[in-house]
Amino acid sequence: MTQATQNALSGRPGLNLAEQLVEVLMADIRSGSLMPGMKMPSESALITRFGVSRTVVREAVSRLQAAGLVESHQGKGSFVLMVPTEHRAGMNLSTVSTPEDVAELIGFRLGVEVEAAGLAATARSDAEADGIARAAAAMRSMPAQTSQLLEADFNFHRRIAQATGNRFYGELLESLGPAMIAYPAHRLPPLDQAGNIGPDEIICREHEAIAEAIADGDVDSARAAMRLHLSNTRNRLSRKK
Repeated sequence: MTQATQNALSGRPGLNLAEQLVEVLMADIRSGSLMPGMKMPSESALITRFGVSRTVVREAVSRLQAAGLVESHQGKGSFVLMVPTEHRAGMNLSTVSTPEDVAELIGFRLGVEVEAAGLAATARSDAEADGIARAAAAMRSMPAQTSQLLEADFNFHRRIAQATGNRFYGELLESLGPAMIAYPAHRLPPLDQAGNIGPDEIICREHEAIAEAIADGDVDSARAAMRLHLSNTRNRLSRKK
């Protein structure tokens, strides 16, 4: 652990205990003391180390989950997904911690990314269309619940924003970062033995439909495909809760 985690919480003005704990744990992830794939300290360990309640610990972990930095698995604990980046100073997605917050985030993305998909269908170059298609295809080879998958998903949406011909779309998504991507906690394999489509396959097909519409220059279909994907994402996250 870093020196920060060896000490008590800072008591920094304006931050409650959960927010202070989030800062300390994020510092550990940035420093490499907690690396992607590693298990987070248990609730009991955090309670003992920092002298806080179980409620505070759970709120802090929930905030880290909402920011896309950790993923919790029932009966196994929480695991680090990705390293937070310092340069994204737009929205503070660590404050997205409730089902209502997540629903609002998806609603915001609908307002931005549906139009971005339509603009990309009009403005994208052949190279950009190919890059978007390759980004969608890359998601199929990524293991579920890993930082690589989150980065691949974010890369797909970022490429669309960059293909709009309006730099502010790209800058906005860069400011959000991979933390804007959220997945249900329990995802099935792409196809089960009976040949039924599972959530992974559905998500991949949604991305590929968006990429195809953009490549075809079909503005209405690109918007509709993005709207369907984000609406389905909201529904999947609602079922997760």
